[in-house]
Amino acid sequence: MPPIRVARPRRFLVCEPRFFDVKYAINPWMRDGAPVDTVLARVQWETLVRAYRAHGHTMETVEPAAELPDMVFAANSALVLGGRVLGARFHAPQRQPEAARYAGWFKAAGFDVHEPEEVCEGEGDLVPVGGFVLAGTGFRTTPGAHREAQELFGVPVIGLHLIDPHFYHLDTALFALDDENIAYWPPAFSPGSRAVLERLFPDAVIASRDDAMAFGLNSVSDGRHVFIAPQADGLIEQVSRRGYRPVPVDLSEFRKAGGGIKCCTQEIRS
Repeated sequence: MPPIRVARPRRFLVCEPRFFDVKYAINPWMRDGAPVDTVLARVQWETLVRAYRAHGHTMETVEPAAELPDMVFAANSALVLGGRVLGARFHAPQRQPEAARYAGWFKAAGFDVHEPEEVCEGEGDLVPVGGFVLAGTGFRTTPGAHREAQELFGVPVIGLHLIDPHFYHLDTALFALDDENIAYWPPAFSPGSRAVLERLFPDAVIASRDDAMAFGLNSVSDGRHVFIAPQADGLIEQVSRRGYRPVPVDLSEFRKAGGGIKCCTQEIRS
């Protein structure tokens, strides 16, 4: 019998996709000028928010900006841990103004915001698991930002090198199931990084390439419920066998910009 999984209420920050579009290409998923069904995107996003609320999670929203079509991807805006906020410094010029918008929200909510000196794309590349932070690099966030995170939060930061451009952020290739385990796709990582993950998480859920390409690893777990792309059917089966409860939510329209469930979700850890 799988263990009984326990959900923990979370506080999430999201940004409605009022201005979501694909107006440039800054990752392999994006095609400049690709048609976007904005009505469908809004419906999919609202379905995700309703699913979070239905499972007991608190939702906060930040106001979108017309000139920032990727602002819907709230995860990239910061890492919040122990009530401290490490803000963002985006790699792509098109997204750089988002950092100030999100920093303004956090400051208005009463948080002090540490603005990084290095390129740092928040929870896109920084994933807390238990008492440490897994930190991606290779395409966006730089190793220097890993050091900044460790100094700010005072927790061990473990660098992981991403090597497949389709998995340009750590949160496209790995997610935390709870404080003790993860799911990931090994070929997204360098050999040394794979060895680190194997040592730290010998019982990890190993995704297939098909499930990874379906953005199944861009998921959010509250320790029991896993909010996951319905197209990742193999991964859904695996987490179910481990005692987690999948909550399929289709955010396929956002995949046109290289985003999914986790990309749209920033967790505020007080």
